[in-house]
Amino acid sequence: MHNIKFNILALILSSAFILSCSNDDGDTQDTLYLEIPDQHFESILIEQGIDSDGTINQQMLKTDAENIKRLDLNLSAHFGEIRDLTGIEGFTDLSFLSVAGQKIKAVNLSSNTKLDTLYLNGNHLTHMDISNNPNLILIDFQANAISTIQGLATSKKLKKANLSFNNFETISINNASLEVLLITHNLLKSIDTQDALHLKNVLAISNQLTGVDFSSNIGLETLVISGNKLQNINLENNTRLTHLYSSSNLLTSLDVSNNKQLIDLRVDRNPELTCIKIENGQNIPTVSLSEYQDINTICN
Repeated sequence: MHNIKFNILALILSSAFILSCSNDDGDTQDTLYLEIPDQHFESILIEQGIDSDGTINQQMLKTDAENIKRLDLNLSAHFGEIRDLTGIEGFTDLSFLSVAGQKIKAVNLSSNTKLDTLYLNGNHLTHMDISNNPNLILIDFQANAISTIQGLATSKKLKKANLSFNNFETISINNASLEVLLITHNLLKSIDTQDALHLKNVLAISNQLTGVDFSSNIGLETLVISGNKLQNINLENNTRLTHLYSSSNLLTSLDVSNNKQLIDLRVDRNPELTCIKIENGQNIPTVSLSEYQDINTICN
């Protein structure tokens, strides 16, 4: 009986020891490794010499990722392969990330706080959150299916945003640092740039805009809004404007007499716009008009 009790006790202690070791191994795995479930993502990391074990095993050492500052996954041989960027959270020193032409539907970049340049064009994204990326200077999210973006206000260094070829119906640019906004070929019905005080260039062609207000954007130099449904536009405050493209709208009147720096004006294909008002002596070197349109100092 004594031997039986001893054997049972030994078995219990042995099992406890094995379980303890197993848990320690699990903790070690979590501490040392990043999960990389997408084999195509991991394959590129191996090709670029980042994943040091050189084996596709759905993981990589955290130390391999921690000091990487630039990650470019735009390899022609791998276009359209990556679906999951899980593991990107371990690249905490990353300042440049380019992942274009893949099949990514969602991405969490909240741990990549040092990012200043971000290319995610040509994916399947529907929403973007850049709330935890305060150092961003350039974002390129064109050719996705994005309808909402969160965190523009916190990206106080942002200079350029490319949001073209997406599904935005409305957008508010509450960012004072932004200088260039590309938002062509969306579903835009409204755009608010009141707080974008340093905005210089806006391209918003092929949307559904019926009205716009750029009166707060006094530094605006280029405004391209062709292919919308605009009936009128007030440019009185935009005295630095050099390029205005508003072809293929529904404009009934247009006064550019206060835009004396204009060098390129394109207003053709506005069926109800017959006269464009200018200041006496104002010279605009390049003008594109339809045959029924005229430029004059007096428009009735």
